[in-house]
Amino acid sequence: MTVGGVQIHSVRLPGYSVSTEIIFGNSEEPLHLRHEAGSGASPYVGGTLLAIREVSGRVGVTRGLDKLLFPA
Repeated sequence: MTVGGVQIHSVRLPGYSVSTEIIFGNSEEPLHLRHEAGSGASPYVGGTLLAIREVSGRVGVTRGLDKLLFPA
């Protein structure tokens, strides 16, 4: 898939650890950023619980966990 001229690719396979890789630059000087969250749900529990606690006090749509972590 291409979004705004940028190629986006996603792979979801059984046994594949949850990870994100971002590549910046051209073919001769790439910068790779990679985050591996592991194979279970534990990295997402804290954020999910925070969202559950906050949902009753919100109206409308809130986009991004950062809005809950760092309220204005």
